[in-house]
Amino acid sequence: MARLNVLAFAVLAMATMAAIPAADSAQPSLLTFIFGDSLTEVGNNNFLQYSLAKSNYPWYGIDYKGGQATGRFTNGRTIGDIISSKLGIPSPPPHLSLSKAEDAILNGANYASGGAGILNETGLYFIQRLTFYDQINAFDKTKQAVNAKLGGVAADKLFNEAVFFIGIGSNDYVNNFLQPFLADAQQYTPEEFVELLVSTLDHQLSRLYQLGARKMMFHGLGPLGCIPSQRVKSKRGECLKQVNRWVLQFNSKVKNLLISLKLRLPTAQLTFVDTYQAVLDLINNPGAHGFKVSNTSCCSVASLGGLCLPNSKLCKNRTEYVFWDAFHPSDAANAVLADRIFSTFFSQSHSPSPAPSSGGRPHHPHH
Repeated sequence: MARLNVLAFAVLAMATMAAIPAADSAQPSLLTFIFGDSLTEVGNNNFLQYSLAKSNYPWYGIDYKGGQATGRFTNGRTIGDIISSKLGIPSPPPHLSLSKAEDAILNGANYASGGAGILNETGLYFIQRLTFYDQINAFDKTKQAVNAKLGGVAADKLFNEAVFFIGIGSNDYVNNFLQPFLADAQQYTPEEFVELLVSTLDHQLSRLYQLGARKMMFHGLGPLGCIPSQRVKSKRGECLKQVNRWVLQFNSKVKNLLISLKLRLPTAQLTFVDTYQAVLDLINNPGAHGFKVSNTSCCSVASLGGLCLPNSKLCKNRTEYVFWDAFHPSDAANAVLADRIFSTFFSQSHSPSPAPSSGGRPHHPHH
């Protein structure tokens, strides 16, 4: 990660925290809006009746407070949950849970949706999900509602000072380009596909800027060739090097896009958050971070979809596994990655994230 970018974001985030006056005691000191896929979703897909990309059943959430599934695609917290906690602010709720009439929409929202991608066709076989375009359109409606509550000038100030956290692109590979039966895999070369992703992302980030977003953090992709759903395609269960090369190409082009956008959008403050090496280090050297297993998931995933089902068998100690299911990191791995991001941006604080409430044998959530 470029050190200058890191320092720039640390300064702007701390300045933002100091600059936002609390309208009332309920308003967080730092306002955040989150966009993305299942790595950051907190329950939007629960509200989509026909979506096949859901995690609102056991064993998801077994280590989340209350032991209940919330729609997060892990056994506990997302990286966003942990960073919010370390910043001392509530994790923004799913935007579909908020009424446009209530004041809670002034406190930030999470638009992330499992199965979502940069491209509208990504994740088509999940039937319903909020693509990145859908999420931006939803934010537009949030902005209109906030305008109606506060007036244009105050609303613009609120959005200009908020931090927009965006993590998207994994599904454009895993649930699109890497599926040989889908049109994009047949239609584009890898080089053409990454250009399509980045040019689409250019339009999307520009639109967010037009809607008032100024401080945008883009979380790059991790080594997708090493997630369990990809490893099983290798004869020896190894990482798929070609997939990782494509991911690095995507990350590099997005970094360049952000530099280009800074020149075109005068007051934009854009930061690339690169955790590729941190995730790769967790996978290659699990013992150095307190893990034992990084090549397969804690939840025994037999289904074609790679998700953890209620009849799945769980590992004995969930804190020892980097991956929860075939796609998603465990709570313990998210804690390590969130600590890395947090300490990079806020170097005055190195407090470790607390471990999940339960790491032992599975228990059924209370209903």
